[in-house]
Amino acid sequence: MKRNPALHWIAVALAALILSVSFAWAQFTDEQSAYFEKWQATAARADEVIAARRASNAALEELRKDLVRYRETFQKLRNSNAARIRTLEEQIAALGPPPEDGQTEPEEIARLREELNRQLTQARVPGIVAEQAYSRANGLIAEIDRIIRDRQKSELLHRGPSPLNPAHWGEALAETAEVFRGLAAETQAQISAPSAREQRTENAPFIAGLIALGLLLLFRARAWSHQFGDYMRQFGGRGTGVWNFLVSVAVLALQFAGVVAIVNAVRLSGSLGFRGSLVLDAVPVWAAILLFYAWLNERLFDARHADAIVFLSPQMQDKLRRDVTAASWLLVLQGVVGLLAQIETLSEATRAVIAFPGIVLTALVLYHINRLTRSEEPKEREPSERTGLIRLVRRIVRLLGMTAPLLAAIGYTVAAEALIYPAVLTLTLFSVGVILQRFLTDLYGWLSGKGCEARDSLFAVLAGGLIALGAVPVLALIWGARIADLSEIWAKFLAGFQIGDTRISPTAFLGYVLVFAIGYVLTRLVQSGLRTSLLPKTGLDPGGQNAVVAGTGYVGIFIAAMVAISTAGIDLSSIALVAGALSVGIGFGLQTIVSNFVSGIILLIERPFAIGDWIEVNGLMGYVRDISVRSTRIETFDRTDVIVPNSDFITGTVTNYTRGNTVGRAIVPVGVAYGSDTRKVEKILLEIANAHPMVLANPAPMVVFQGFGADSLDFEIRAILRDVNWVLSVKSDLNYEIERRFREEGIEIPFSQRDIWLRNPEALARALDGTAPEPDPAPAPPTAPSRPDTRTASAAPTPPDLNDMDADSDR
Repeated sequence: MKRNPALHWIAVALAALILSVSFAWAQFTDEQSAYFEKWQATAARADEVIAARRASNAALEELRKDLVRYRETFQKLRNSNAARIRTLEEQIAALGPPPEDGQTEPEEIARLREELNRQLTQARVPGIVAEQAYSRANGLIAEIDRIIRDRQKSELLHRGPSPLNPAHWGEALAETAEVFRGLAAETQAQISAPSAREQRTENAPFIAGLIALGLLLLFRARAWSHQFGDYMRQFGGRGTGVWNFLVSVAVLALQFAGVVAIVNAVRLSGSLGFRGSLVLDAVPVWAAILLFYAWLNERLFDARHADAIVFLSPQMQDKLRRDVTAASWLLVLQGVVGLLAQIETLSEATRAVIAFPGIVLTALVLYHINRLTRSEEPKEREPSERTGLIRLVRRIVRLLGMTAPLLAAIGYTVAAEALIYPAVLTLTLFSVGVILQRFLTDLYGWLSGKGCEARDSLFAVLAGGLIALGAVPVLALIWGARIADLSEIWAKFLAGFQIGDTRISPTAFLGYVLVFAIGYVLTRLVQSGLRTSLLPKTGLDPGGQNAVVAGTGYVGIFIAAMVAISTAGIDLSSIALVAGALSVGIGFGLQTIVSNFVSGIILLIERPFAIGDWIEVNGLMGYVRDISVRSTRIETFDRTDVIVPNSDFITGTVTNYTRGNTVGRAIVPVGVAYGSDTRKVEKILLEIANAHPMVLANPAPMVVFQGFGADSLDFEIRAILRDVNWVLSVKSDLNYEIERRFREEGIEIPFSQRDIWLRNPEALARALDGTAPEPDPAPAPPTAPSRPDTRTASAAPTPPDLNDMDADSDR
């Protein structure tokens, strides 16, 4: 076989390129191999832990974090060589199909095809391995989540000792007292320790400074925040409630900072041991709860603020404020109970006894709040408080308030705590959402200049929807969901879903939206340039200019959509399947829409009429005001807009009165009495037509003697007008002038008449006199009138009987 020199050198160049890439790929594969070895060890350890089921929840969570990190890496590696694989596939496709049986191909091409196939297989290996590892990591994570959920379920359904059993009260009191005694003894011993005294002496300036700063922030936070608000109001926003909200947040933040400063001062003193440190770490959380609920009271029920969300009577307001404050202290009490169990290992009976009072009191607070809000209709500014959602929340809270104490009484303490305290936090979350919605709405009202009117605008609804959407994850955490559960949902959301060989993910969708938005904006800019700058300088009529602009918009949007789809990683060849399925839907249910769409494109191309033309279609007459792809808007002479489907213009008959020019003909019918001088009538009508300024002299108007009518001699004025749009006004002017000239010339305009003939007037007369009727003789046939345009009408001297009357019309 003769060797081709060109193919030889191409093969040599490709072989050199493949060798260099193979060397780099070998190094990268070695790094991946080491990483996969670590993964295999971690996966094996996870299999052992899952099989044993003896690891703590904390250990399982740590193992889960490692697996999640590996899974994220494998998710990225699944498509890491996609570009290289496509390149190799294109190179193999460029070589043509492999030879069939019994055929051979040049040695260089065969060797090159073999090498490219080897490289393609090698490039696909990391993706296959990563896909397998990703699936395994995903399965291990699901197993760990299942173990943790099973444990949580078992804990919730576990029934322990009843707190109502007096036999457990003494034990609970003794264990609780032992915890406090141990805490006090440890703290006293730590304070008197030489190392603690030395630490206090060394850190005395810092301790004193932190305590002074903390007290200053606690007592001066409100005054400083209000001074800041008064200063900022001079820049605008006065009366909108924006600065009141920011001032309240500043008070909350400064007071919490004061608590943190004092806690750090105590920590620097070294006066607390291990148990005391646990208590000290919880103090900022408890302080944040108390300060936060005080802030809620101020924002929701304080009538001193004009922007308060809920307005109640003073008595009701004080009661609700006390209930909210009590709820905050009960949440702190629940935290104290949990801390005691963390400091010292308490028995199950002691845990149930010390938790029971908090559960009962919290249920009473919820019941009292529910009863107060139902007993008095609040004078609210926000109508959303009266919605069915609020009533549903109230019913759920009432149900939980009744169920939780009963569960705790029979021994389901964990289940009772999992119901009652999340109910309080749910109401808190709802209140925070309402407050944030009011703040965002007031901020929008300030920036837009709408003021308080913005609270009833669409923005308020959209802001509420976004806040509700953002509150869903927080609500899930309140009711027992783990952060790992939410992160798992988020990871699946980011991973997207697979359609054929294409993966659709939020990142790809955002890329599609961004590219399409850029293409859409560029299309509109091009349309604007064509409409305002380029097309007015051409000889195209307005209809043609509109067609060019509209066609440019359709083409630009189509190109933007195709580029956006390609950028998002969607294979355009797969769209053929969608188009095939869509064609079936078009054949059954979208015929009218597609027909109108195609008709609109035909109208824009052929342009049988343009915007501003006077047309008539299917008995509808008016001016064309807009032509779109689906329909055309026509303004009738009654000044009403009629939307006509474009298919009517293609399948029906369209009359265009102003196509190309506005010259048109007007026809004015005229009738004169029999006996009139027809030539004189013709002369007068011609003079009237020629005298009108809207009638063209060339072609000259003409008068046509149409014929002999039933009542008149019929004539027509036929005249060509300069602008047919004025045809009604021209006809009116001509009719006025005809009436005036005929009156001056003594020419009569006839009108229709009717002769009435009574067959038996004598019978009618006897009926009116009250005498008996006599048989009617055979009536004589009526005599016909001598001429059809009789000027007189005969009538009976007395009212006729309709049953004995026969009428004959003569027109």
